[in-house]
Amino acid sequence: MYPHVARLGAAGLAAALLAPPALAQQVAPLSNNGAQPSSAELSQLKDELAQQRALVNRLLLEVQAQREQLQRMGTPSNGVLLSQQRGMGGAMSGQAPVAEPPVLPPVLPPAVTGVPAPLPPQQRPDQPGVPAPVPAQPAAPAQAQNTSRQQPNRPPEVAPIGDQPGVLTAPGTYVLEPSMQYGYSSSNRVALVGYTVIPALLIGLVDVREIKRNTFTTAITGRTGLSNRMEVEVKVPYVYRSDATVSREIFTGTAVERVFDTTGKGMGDVEVAGRYQLNNGGADKGYYIAGLRYKSRTGRDPFEVVTDCERRCIGENVTGTGLPLDLPTGSGFHSLQATLTWLYPSDPAVFFGNLSYVHNFKRDDVTRLVRNGEREPLGSLQPGAVLGFNFGMGLALNDKASLSLGYDHSTIGRMRQNGATSIGSVRTQLGTLLLGYSYRLSPKRSLNIAVGAGVTRDTPDVTLTLRLPMTF
Repeated sequence: MYPHVARLGAAGLAAALLAPPALAQQVAPLSNNGAQPSSAELSQLKDELAQQRALVNRLLLEVQAQREQLQRMGTPSNGVLLSQQRGMGGAMSGQAPVAEPPVLPPVLPPAVTGVPAPLPPQQRPDQPGVPAPVPAQPAAPAQAQNTSRQQPNRPPEVAPIGDQPGVLTAPGTYVLEPSMQYGYSSSNRVALVGYTVIPALLIGLVDVREIKRNTFTTAITGRTGLSNRMEVEVKVPYVYRSDATVSREIFTGTAVERVFDTTGKGMGDVEVAGRYQLNNGGADKGYYIAGLRYKSRTGRDPFEVVTDCERRCIGENVTGTGLPLDLPTGSGFHSLQATLTWLYPSDPAVFFGNLSYVHNFKRDDVTRLVRNGEREPLGSLQPGAVLGFNFGMGLALNDKASLSLGYDHSTIGRMRQNGATSIGSVRTQLGTLLLGYSYRLSPKRSLNIAVGAGVTRDTPDVTLTLRLPMTF
C-alpha cells in the first residue's frame, strides 16, 4: 500500500462513501487499481471537500436560526412579539397581514444529500481537544416580517365600534371603506294646554305626539398614510330619512289622530379628518393618537326645507303643524372636532378610550322657509358644543376575528339665538352601549359590524353599522 493511501485510511473511505457522484468516481481508482493520484488532484479534492463543509455549516446555521425564531414566536413570556401577533382580526387600517413563518426543509443526513457531514466542535483538526467556536448567528428576522402587517411602535388593532379607528394607515397604503349605517328612534311627547282645578281634573287640551324615525346613511371613506404616524381621511355620505309623526292637531278639540309622514334624501355633510400618533408606546405602554375632523354643510340645509306653517312657526298665532314637509340631510352648520384616542395593550386584551370636543360655528341672518314661499327671520344661531367620551375593551378571538365592547356618551349644549339661550332649548345627554365584531376575509379585506343600543331617552334606540375596508 502506498504511503498516501495509508494516510487517507478511514477518512478516505468515509469521503468516498459520502461524497457526491463526481467525487466518488475520482476516489474510486485508489481502491480499484491503486493508481497514484497526482498532488494537483489531491489538492482539488481537498478544496472541494472544504467548500462543501463550509456550505453545510452555513445551511445548518440558517436552519438553527429559523428554529430559534419559531421558538421565540411561541414563547408566552415574549410580550412584545405576542402583542404584535395578537389582535390581527380587525384590519381597520387595511394593512397587509403578518407574514407566515417560513416552512423549513427537512434536515437530511449526509448519506442522502451527498454532502459530507461537518466535524463536531470537539474534533478540530488544527487543535485537537479544543472546542470549535460557534459562529455568530444572524439576527432573527421576526421584526422584519411583522412590518408588513404592523410595524413596531404602532398601536394594536381592535374591532371598530365608532368613527375613530385606532390603527393608522401605513404610508403609501390606500384604504377605501364603503359603509352603511341604520338608526331607529322613537319618542313620545305629551303637552298639556290648560289649567287644573284639582290635581285629577284638567280643563283644556292634551297634545300627544309619537315620533318614529328611520335613518339610512351610506358613505364612502378614503384614507391614506402620509407617514408612520400620520394619516388623512375623506368621507362622503348619502342620507335617506323617513319620519312618521302620530298626533292630534294642536289647539283643535278633536279625538282623531293624524299621521304626518315625511321623507328626505340626498348627499350629507362631507367630512375631512387627520390623525397623528403622539408617542411610540409599546408592550404595557399606552398609545396616544390626536385627531382633528372638519364637517362641512354640503347636505341639504334644515332651514331650506319647507316647514308646515302658513305664516309663522314661533311666537303667537302659530298656524300649521310646525313640522318640515321634507327632511334635511345635513346639520346646516360648520363644525370642528378635536379628539384624543388612548390605547393600552394588556395581553390578550386591548383597552381603549376617546375624548372629543365639537365646536359648531355660528350662522348670522338665518331665515326659515315656510309655505307660500315666505321666509321667517330667525337671526343668528349657534348650536351648543358637544363634549363626548367613550371607553371599552378589544379582545382577539383568533388570528382573523376580534371582538370589542364599549360605551359612548355625549352631552350637547343648549342652542343660542341672537346671543341668548334659545327658548325651549335644553341640554341633551346621549348614551350608547356598543358591541363590535371584526373578521378578516382576506389579506386586503375585512368585515366590521357594530351595534349600538341607546340607554338615554334622546339616544336612538338602535344603531347598526356595517363597514368593508379594502386596501390598495
